[in-house]
Amino acid sequence: MSSTVAAVESAESGPDEVENVYRKVTRRIIPFLFLAWILAWMDRVNIGFAKLTMLEDLAFSQAVYGLGAGVFFIGYFFFEVPSNLLLMRIGARKTIARIMICWGIVSSLQMFVEAPWQFYSLRFLLGAFEAGFYPGVILYLTFWYPTKRRARVFGQFMAASAVAGVIGGPVAGMIMTGLGGTAGLAGWQWLFLLEGIPSVIVGVWAFFYLTDKPEQAGWLSDREKAVLKEDLEHHHEAGGAREHSFLAALRDPKIWLLISIFFCIIFGNSALTYWAPTIIKDLGVESTFWIGMISAFPYLAGAIAMVANGRHSDKTDEHRYHTGLAALLGAISLAFVAVLGSYPLLAMIALTLATVGTMSAIPVFWQLPDRFVAGTAIAGSVALINSIANLAGVGAPWFLGVVKDATGELSLGLYGVAAVESMAIVLIMVFIKKRPKPAA
Repeated sequence: MSSTVAAVESAESGPDEVENVYRKVTRRIIPFLFLAWILAWMDRVNIGFAKLTMLEDLAFSQAVYGLGAGVFFIGYFFFEVPSNLLLMRIGARKTIARIMICWGIVSSLQMFVEAPWQFYSLRFLLGAFEAGFYPGVILYLTFWYPTKRRARVFGQFMAASAVAGVIGGPVAGMIMTGLGGTAGLAGWQWLFLLEGIPSVIVGVWAFFYLTDKPEQAGWLSDREKAVLKEDLEHHHEAGGAREHSFLAALRDPKIWLLISIFFCIIFGNSALTYWAPTIIKDLGVESTFWIGMISAFPYLAGAIAMVANGRHSDKTDEHRYHTGLAALLGAISLAFVAVLGSYPLLAMIALTLATVGTMSAIPVFWQLPDRFVAGTAIAGSVALINSIANLAGVGAPWFLGVVKDATGELSLGLYGVAAVESMAIVLIMVFIKKRPKPAA
């Protein structure tokens, strides 16, 4: 290390200087990751809008749709942990570029689906290729932010999934109604084609834009790098002793507790993600365009709630209630969607609150693993938690599809989803202890 850099690192940094460095980091990386997650989410969930006409065109049952929507998460399950461990070796820049280019291509290929096996295969591949993006970003942000700042930035990043719902619904409605029949292609085929292309373009951009680690950031001065390094090391040491071995973390019951909690939350989130357009249609909205427009409102509220819940969690340094009570709100509101099915306006309010509660629980949840693991273990553990818990994304859509086929309604299925999601707060309150405040 040069004497200049050594002198820079030895100088103490004040609070204002630290804040300025983090603001610069946030301006550099969060907007890009936000855009990438919007595209990922739209490519993942546009099947919910394609379903409105695709099932009739291809003579697919509701159960076929539910299973196909969920098969995505089987691909997720098998490839998330390897992808995150690979990110630790080759960096986020190459990993995120690879993931986005591949998922964009597969997303567009869904326009050629004709048989259930093709539908299942491409959904599996979409999950396999996208695997690693979400947990990879969670891991990537731990390189740049200490624990006390992460709930806010996680909320800012994850709010992209809600913004994708705000944008995706109207865009899907316009594409399917405006281009349906053009060049002999159905509206759902145009939807898959046009929403896959931007992901490929942004994937190429990621390779040239992202920086793997703070010390490699040419857009930070030596002084800014030193301030960031000092703050990150200080908070890492303040976190106390945690497990650094991934294999040891696998044997830790607390990791499996976190998997169970996140499974319950994702069970509710997946039901909303893949069935909200159908719920809105069942409330009496027939137009695909208006279903897309109306679906934007719950996600807009969800985006605001994710950022607000994450910010308040950081401010109060409290994560248990911010996760558990948000999930409970989501669960209770989902049950009310079923109860209020005969009252469209009230049911839409309940659907909005279900989205607010469920989505705002997610970014704060990711503060909990940091209590137990660090180092290499955090890379594998985050991916493990996300991959196994996201198997709820297989069960919830398929379960609702089976109920819909059997009864013609979603009410019983929504009660079941609500019951599963409500277990999150029970597991948190009973098994995760309140963290003592550090000594002054």
